Amino acid sequence: MPTYALIFRMDLRPEAMPSPDLLRSYMESWGRWTESIEAEGKLEGGNHFDPTGWVLRSGGRRSEGPHVSGGESVAGYLLVRAADAADALRIASACPILEGEGTSVEVRPAGVPG
Repeated sequence: MPTYALIFRMDLRPEAMPSPDLLRSYMESWGRWTESIEAEGKLEGGNHFDPTGWVLRSGGRRSEGPHVSGGESVAGYLLVRAADAADALRIASACPILEGEGTSVEVRPAGVPG
């Protein structure tokens, strides 16, 4: 089965963060969702990213903080095995991150030979 990366983007600004109660609810939904992927035998791994970091560019330029585009930054990823792109999109469409504002899930084939 091919591997797909599910890349999670969200607005990481402090003022965009959900309340502690809403965050707890989101995390419970997240846990149920990832457990369902694991129960299908399709979860390969993944991780959340810290909202800090650096961006390195050519010419030795470096900036503090993660790359942000359109107000969104990558917050984490999962690697899943899926029968095909339609199956990967089915898995991604149930992601609880999509319940929030300013969020997205990018689905990309992974491990594709260059």
